[in-house]
Amino acid sequence: MTEKNKSQKQNKIDSDLKNPETSGQDTPKSHGEILKQQIIEGQVTFDKSSGSILMSSLTAGLEIGFSHLLMCTLYSFLFGKIDEETIFKLMALVYPIGFIMVILGQSILFTEQTSLLTLPVLNNKRTLGSLLRLWGLVIVGNLAGGCVMGFILVWIGPRLEIFDLHSIEAIAVHVTKYDNWVIFVSAILAGWLMGLLSWLITASKDTVSRILIIFMITTVLAFAGLHHSIVGNVEVFAGLISSAAIKWSSYVSFQCISLIGNAVGGAVFVALLKYSAFVYNVEAE
Repeated sequence: MTEKNKSQKQNKIDSDLKNPETSGQDTPKSHGEILKQQIIEGQVTFDKSSGSILMSSLTAGLEIGFSHLLMCTLYSFLFGKIDEETIFKLMALVYPIGFIMVILGQSILFTEQTSLLTLPVLNNKRTLGSLLRLWGLVIVGNLAGGCVMGFILVWIGPRLEIFDLHSIEAIAVHVTKYDNWVIFVSAILAGWLMGLLSWLITASKDTVSRILIIFMITTVLAFAGLHHSIVGNVEVFAGLISSAAIKWSSYVSFQCISLIGNAVGGAVFVALLKYSAFVYNVEAE
């Protein structure tokens, strides 16, 4: 394809995104409306200062730790009363709380923003280099916040007598016990779900619907035991600093694999496919 043809194709895509088929107050948003809003929101994040992105992503890393607080508390409360596998399934009921805090509070969470930040690159509004830089800032902030929360939970849990170090260790071991390829594919599915979460949040028109969507998606993620790199960071880091069962090698390996898997799931299976579906429709007109 020549440069002229590429330019004409891009102009056509931009024109259709500028004036997408609009929906009424009581009808669902069109594919074009959702895509346009996602690209705009992604560009807004790109335009934020590095300090703002780091602080927002640090906040998200801290806030997501409340999911782990509740999971540890539930595990400790039910341990010895019912079998352990049932406890891990019931954790799906409290797992969404941190996500609701983060997403409705507009903090920047890597997995929720992965597909959102990829769309401006696919639309040639931002470069791949700027995307990787932004991802790096968000990941650093999310992981730093999660590690701080891990320290807090290891200290406060036993002192409040809401959970003990055994609960932290059990969750960390449960997360990391799988082969690397299993964690990688699991993380891809988790990233896929989180990308869909971002898409569905944009498609929804009220706060109650958004809460239900967050609860639905993250409950599926938790019940299936899929690997989320940012919640997993709190889970595994807390285990690392409180138990001999988790080694540094296990923590680093888990983080690298789950981050890459989540990125692939969000960027490829949501952003690329959703954008490509719109482009093919434009080309067919």
